[in-house]
Amino acid sequence: MAELDRSELALLASTPLFQGLPETLALRAAADRRSTLAEAARGETIYTPHAFSRSLGAVLSGKVEVRKGELIVSVLEPGDLFGAAALFNDRTDYAAQLTARTPCRLLLLPQELVEELMAASPALARQYIRYLSGRIRFLEQKINSLVAGTAEERLSCFLRAQAQDGLVPLDCSLTGLAGRLNVSRASLYRALDALEDRGAIRREGKAIRVLRPELLEPTL
Repeated sequence: MAELDRSELALLASTPLFQGLPETLALRAAADRRSTLAEAARGETIYTPHAFSRSLGAVLSGKVEVRKGELIVSVLEPGDLFGAAALFNDRTDYAAQLTARTPCRLLLLPQELVEELMAASPALARQYIRYLSGRIRFLEQKINSLVAGTAEERLSCFLRAQAQDGLVPLDCSLTGLAGRLNVSRASLYRALDALEDRGAIRREGKAIRVLRPELLEPTL
């Protein structure tokens, strides 16, 4: 049983699994004796390809870095889910390494409990499928950004995928972003300058404002 405070329970209810559903479902999940709370210190490894839990996890506080080899796939924040790749399959390895970027609190819902919740609530099962569909789309965009040709094309693809209301917050340095896009830092700076000169973007501190998204579209 995981003892969550009121704010953590509200956060759990807002995750992609429970959002829009009766809060009693999130309460049932947290109150189940099989649910566990985990805490991780900054820099602590949460999952590795060979040490993981067959559970669906929710980040309650802090940030979690998801890395595949040298590539940073994403950075999870409160309300984000993880661990779906460990469920409903017989693989003995996990797809990525998860590391706490900051001190974290995590809730782990074991596969057996997730199955029971889906059986009890078809709406929750649909939510889970919708969440998986979103993850597939995210990974597709990630692959596109990695296989795009030039640094400018990779940056444009990244900005198209990440922009929310025209703004792309950066949770890492430009050196870190260059690593994510698998380009050199010098190439990234040239790409930023080129897009800014054309009026496609504007750098705003630790964010990039997309001014003309049509200029980020690939040309045939």
